[in-house]
Amino acid sequence: MAQATLPPTGSAPDPHESHGHAHAHPATSTGTTNTKLAMWVFLGSECLFFGAFISTYLLYRGRSSTGPTPKDVYNIPFTSVTSFILLMSSLTMVLALAAIQRGDHRRFRIWILATALFGLTFIGGQIYEFTEFYREGLSLSTNVFGSSFFVLTGLHGAHVTAGIIWLLSLWGLSMQDKLHVQDSERVEIGGLYWHFVDVVWIVIFTVVYLIP
Repeated sequence: MAQATLPPTGSAPDPHESHGHAHAHPATSTGTTNTKLAMWVFLGSECLFFGAFISTYLLYRGRSSTGPTPKDVYNIPFTSVTSFILLMSSLTMVLALAAIQRGDHRRFRIWILATALFGLTFIGGQIYEFTEFYREGLSLSTNVFGSSFFVLTGLHGAHVTAGIIWLLSLWGLSMQDKLHVQDSERVEIGGLYWHFVDVVWIVIFTVVYLIP
């Protein structure tokens, strides 16, 4: 009686693996992929962008002759709490990347969603802070301090909001089973952007709120 011959173990192709190879990005001479290198170049230009606005804020901070001044409106304990929440999101972003790299999709979804929720909490705190400042008489057109403050922190808030949308899109792809281990670089690039906005906020918080 003839016996069926079984294929060798591990010979069956992995559809996820072939999917990953199809979307592999070629490496540059630096050893990183084109996509990751493009993100580093973009972040470098963003450093110059925020540097210009931080310098403008420092230039006009003490030149307000009318309206509220920083010491009249700042609530440092409240801003410290929201800043801590934003910085904690960097930890959850690291955990999300580690989870997708080892194929743990359930934990990836938990950590990436937690990162987005931390970011939303920070944005909610910033909106509350802006509202309180407006009630105390500080607006974009009150004085040069108000203009430079709202433009600088508002631009950072817009960057955080873009990051939240990016994180939620990754979460949505994972929920649809369209994000696999081989696609972990997409999460890594999103993480680079998220860590950048966190580091920028450390600089802004120090310069704007802590330096007298």
